[in-house]
Amino acid sequence: MSDQDVVLTERRGHVLLVTLNRPAAANSVNAEVHALLGEAWELADGDESIRAVVLTAAGSGTFCGGADLKALGTRGPDGVTPPETAHWGFAGVTRHPISTPIVVAVTGNALGGGTEIALSGDVVIASTTARFGLPEVHRGLIAGAGGLFRLVDAIPRAIAMELILTGEPMSADDAARWGLVNRVVEPDAVLDTALRLAETIAAGAPLAIRASKVIARGIVDGRIPSEGAAWEETDRALAQLSTSSDTVEGIMAFMEKREPRWTGR
Repeated sequence: MSDQDVVLTERRGHVLLVTLNRPAAANSVNAEVHALLGEAWELADGDESIRAVVLTAAGSGTFCGGADLKALGTRGPDGVTPPETAHWGFAGVTRHPISTPIVVAVTGNALGGGTEIALSGDVVIASTTARFGLPEVHRGLIAGAGGLFRLVDAIPRAIAMELILTGEPMSADDAARWGLVNRVVEPDAVLDTALRLAETIAAGAPLAIRASKVIARGIVDGRIPSEGAAWEETDRALAQLSTSSDTVEGIMAFMEKREPRWTGR
């Protein structure tokens, strides 16, 4: 596969290695990334020889910079989340639970959508340089890919609420301290550590591993029913915010590298 592909896949024994490959664009998500990541998840769930997935990203600066604002600006939501696979959620994975265990290898900053992708996995290995957080409130938005309710489930509520309401990032060490990530290692050891862990998972009895994940995560027919109401509220809030002046101002201020001027409208 060409290194120009925006998502790379490689089989390593029983492990499927999936790599976001847009380092020049902060590994941001456009429609092509969404489709290819979602297809990789479908492949992993439908192939019994794949017993674990490792998701990582090219480069060391940013694991994922969230949605590609250029794609969003030129084609609207369809430029990031194509309607035919919108049910997969942001990046093709956030509403796409699969029975195959997923190890996320966070090689750099994972803010906004990057944190939400990490929360969609089962185990997270982070670089010492990584940061996690949901800065959407500084754009006039909310974290719309599951970050709000999954973060509160993943770490103590008070810590999660501080991250959500301030939009400030958390270091990898603090993320490990509060249980958001499993291990923090040096940048050049992130992928190897994730692959070793995935191989350990893949060494277990395949049917038992898949069944264990399905039960632990509450997956039923490719969905997590317990999250249904939270997704509905998230979608409703996003629809309302998308027409607000503050959302437009937040995005413009971010692109123009200035402080936003909020009106509350």
